[in-house]
Amino acid sequence: MQVSVESLSSLERRMTVQVPAERIQEEVDRRLKSLVKRVKIDGFRPGKVPLKVVQQRYGDGVYQEVLGELMQSSYQDALTQENLIPAGPPDIEPKSVEAGQALEYVAVFEVFPEVVPADMGGVEITRPQVDITDADVDKVVESLRKQRRQWSDVERESAKGDRIVIDFTGTLDGEVFEGGSAEGANLELGEGRMIPGFEEQLEGLKAGDQKTISVTFPEDYPAEHLAGRPAEFAVTVKAVQESVLPEVNDEFAKDFGVEEGGVEKLREEVRKNMGREMEQAVKAKVKDQVMQALFDRNAVDLPKAVVKDEIDRLREQAISRFGRSAQGVPDLADELFEEEARRRVALGLVIREIIRRDEIRVDQARVTAELEAMSAGYEDPEQVMKYYRNNKQAMSGLEAMVLEQQVVDRVLEQCQVKDESISFDSLMNPSQETEA
Repeated sequence: MQVSVESLSSLERRMTVQVPAERIQEEVDRRLKSLVKRVKIDGFRPGKVPLKVVQQRYGDGVYQEVLGELMQSSYQDALTQENLIPAGPPDIEPKSVEAGQALEYVAVFEVFPEVVPADMGGVEITRPQVDITDADVDKVVESLRKQRRQWSDVERESAKGDRIVIDFTGTLDGEVFEGGSAEGANLELGEGRMIPGFEEQLEGLKAGDQKTISVTFPEDYPAEHLAGRPAEFAVTVKAVQESVLPEVNDEFAKDFGVEEGGVEKLREEVRKNMGREMEQAVKAKVKDQVMQALFDRNAVDLPKAVVKDEIDRLREQAISRFGRSAQGVPDLADELFEEEARRRVALGLVIREIIRRDEIRVDQARVTAELEAMSAGYEDPEQVMKYYRNNKQAMSGLEAMVLEQQVVDRVLEQCQVKDESISFDSLMNPSQETEA
């Protein structure tokens, strides 16, 4: 078999393969002789059909079958011979497929780039340092109180933080539109769940009041027939309710699974959970910085086929996340996912090379520790650990996560890590801090 390879670009290869005619004919003859023993043709006894007759009837089909199989097997053999690893399926163009002649074809494909991870010296990484204060615990306990709040009718005007029960009918240009009406809807004022301007206009109303409010749907509203259009809503207030929070006592603690130790034990458990969340958030924040630094410092030529596969994967994830409403939407074009796909592919190639170069292997002790830490946040940690240990796919995902964290730790050895004291809220809700 003769093979020649031409570089069309940094990653694209044009490989010409020629398979000798003798090899093809040998395989064709072997298969035809095998058919002699099996085929049934009128006028001949089973197993006694002359080879020439079998060749006349089945020769062309067998020849094409052999060509197809040889093209696949010789392509793989040629890759091995030339020490090439394709990054995607090839475009194959036959050049010579006539009987009695050598099989010749051209395969064009991309290969994976040669990656040399850049030195990360001089990269600055900020590592958050957080002390969980009593005030932080107080906020979480208050949040738990809100989870158990009750609503009570009041005979006064509604205010921010109240819940109102309303009937409403929406109209566009005087016509009722689909999905714009409801009866007995609960609406907590100030939560921002309705379109801008809707909730604010319902403050100051009492049970029995009626009001028509005017709003404009945002330009990016998901329903295209409503986006950017002004509308009116005729609202009737059925009730105004204020929240009643439970007392923080032993009974309150029992509602959250603390049977003994009362409020102090509850606060202790809350602090432990916050500590686990904090550790994960710090790890994620550091990892994000390391990954961004790896991406910024390593310019890698990316195989188009691999990027396209990642785009398709991201699109499928979006469709799965948003359901049927996402299917067929123009916004799910390749361009929407291309930047993230290119970033993921580049990082994947760099990380894979770091693992190979530094001979990093999954640390099973860290896998066990990660599984125990992750399971601790569940009501039945043993059941969670048992699930992972009996589920190869889940355990494989956990091991991949730990291996990636080992790469992060290895990269951090080259970086300048600076500790920065921040609050628990700043760590867990960075977007809110930015807005503030």
